[in-house]
Amino acid sequence: MKKFSSLKSLFVCTLLFSAVVTGCSSKTGNADAKSKTTNEKKIVVYSAGPKGLAEKIQKDFEKKTGIKVEMFQGTTGKILARMEAEKKNPVVDVVVLASLPAMEGLKKDGQTLAYKEAKQADKLRSEWSDDKGHYFGYSASALGIVYNTKNVKTAPEDWSDITKGEWKGKVNLPDPALSGSALDFVTGYVKKNGKDGWNLFEQLKKNEVTVAGANQEALDPVVTGAKDMVIAGVDYMTYSAKAKGEPVDIVYPKSGTVISPRAAGIMKDSKNVKGAKEFIDYLLSDDVQKQISKAYLLPGRTDIKAENRPNVEEIPVLHIDWKTVEKEQDEIGKQFKKVFQ
Repeated sequence: MKKFSSLKSLFVCTLLFSAVVTGCSSKTGNADAKSKTTNEKKIVVYSAGPKGLAEKIQKDFEKKTGIKVEMFQGTTGKILARMEAEKKNPVVDVVVLASLPAMEGLKKDGQTLAYKEAKQADKLRSEWSDDKGHYFGYSASALGIVYNTKNVKTAPEDWSDITKGEWKGKVNLPDPALSGSALDFVTGYVKKNGKDGWNLFEQLKKNEVTVAGANQEALDPVVTGAKDMVIAGVDYMTYSAKAKGEPVDIVYPKSGTVISPRAAGIMKDSKNVKGAKEFIDYLLSDDVQKQISKAYLLPGRTDIKAENRPNVEEIPVLHIDWKTVEKEQDEIGKQFKKVFQ
């Protein structure tokens, strides 16, 4: 994997994990048969969450199919780093990332396995999925300006409002090196606005915007009131916190924002392709797509709508061809780091 170093490089040297044993060699045919049976009853999934939804999907899938799901949860960056560390002995069957360009990179690196005949795939948004079946945009989040309703009486209307002096030192921004959706935001904004796009980030730097870890780490200080806002905050986290009574809300800037698809794909070196295909089918099923809606995410299927948040058609969107920008993301990530260093 040559791409996505901005997401994975911070983790490769620090991740420690135990070996996953999927079978062992033996001189007897019985041992080989036992190993095969074990593989058929287990899949390994690396998922970017959200945690509660991922755990429910895991539990329900196990109950429905009898296939055990061994799951690792982390940010897109952590997942890519783990895969890089394991590349000589890959163990993962299905990968779920919070960044479509990152998944496109895995496809172009030859790491994904096509599953063209996936059930319900024809109902997905075509721009969120691979037309050859290498990955499926099963859900998405939109990014916006998240603010503390106690601290902020009049919410900003657009990204440029954050550069005003009244917000100096009071705003967080998720780190694109740790958050796939944040990298998608920077990429989308720069692609649509060119040099003017970088001008925004330079002005944010001058206004003492803090690059504050991954999405949750950037949001938490806003929930507590230690910070006033998050720029490029993830909407489903905001709606979830608001539903729990936290003093937060979100604005989708009028000039447009980025919708970041979350993609799932089967890995070429999967030890249980049949089980992996069943898991993909389950992600695209009515049950899971409705669970996605309840988790405040945007469903990937066009025939299922969210009832507790704005749908895609209600959000001012910066339209980006995510399948063509993955080559540029690494350089954009490096340029962002230069601006904020």
